[in-house]
Amino acid sequence: MKKIGVVGLTDGWSSEVLADACGKLTGFRLLVDMDKAVLDLDAGTVRHEGQDLLELDALIVKKIAPQYSPDVLDRLEMLRFLELRGLPVFSRPSSILRLVDRLSCTVTLRAAGLPMPPTVVTESVEEARDAVERFGRAVFKPLYSTKARGMEVIEAGPDALRRVQAFKDAGNAVMYLQKMLPPLEKDLGVTYLGGKYLATYARKSGGSSWNTTTAAGGRYVAHEPSAEIVALAEKAQSLFDMAFTCVDVAETAQGPIVFEVSAFGGFRGLRDACGIDAAQAYAKHVLEVLS
Repeated sequence: MKKIGVVGLTDGWSSEVLADACGKLTGFRLLVDMDKAVLDLDAGTVRHEGQDLLELDALIVKKIAPQYSPDVLDRLEMLRFLELRGLPVFSRPSSILRLVDRLSCTVTLRAAGLPMPPTVVTESVEEARDAVERFGRAVFKPLYSTKARGMEVIEAGPDALRRVQAFKDAGNAVMYLQKMLPPLEKDLGVTYLGGKYLATYARKSGGSSWNTTTAAGGRYVAHEPSAEIVALAEKAQSLFDMAFTCVDVAETAQGPIVFEVSAFGGFRGLRDACGIDAAQAYAKHVLEVLS
């Protein structure tokens, strides 16, 4: 049987269920936490608690770190070394690298003509303030974050310059801001496995926050998207060659827009809203590709 390791977080729900799914299908279970990985360039190995990862048949990357940061890029380079040595990695580290950084994802989407909220990126506090004045309200987003962590809404007005400066001083030298949309009742997670449409779930607002994340009280509900939304999301995900991903889409009065493509994709929304065991489906997909 194949030996498939899962890169993830010990005690992380999605990481553990994916490792369990691989274990049930193959009889081999290994959860690789990257803070225990050792890259030895002279030996040409990456080891995890004594296991030479090149002895595996494949790796599936579910989570690379508890939170996104530039350090994640270094962990992905270690995985890219394994891929260069011939180990199949799902998704490819070079693909994930382009999505972990929010700006890299945005540039790729906009260059391909995908509709997105009006977006400004600058290191200038004054230019960022001027963009806020044009937009009226703007969402400032760290380049490395998930689930709205570190995001801040800044409104036009006499306090805008001070708040923009504070956002920059909090560690956001490059400021990424988008025009804030009217309050959304829900946004969509359109998921793909092996480049093929799998299902869509909605994150429905809890009504107490500007965003729809579950951390802000949102909940997952089933949703049947239009053909237009599926086609839009399919184009977005096709730019990144991901084995498993989710495209965040919002429906607006001007039509659907894309926020981002996920570097790892989520299992919980598929389970809670659609009744889909994404871990099992992903593990089976990898085995099919390997065969």
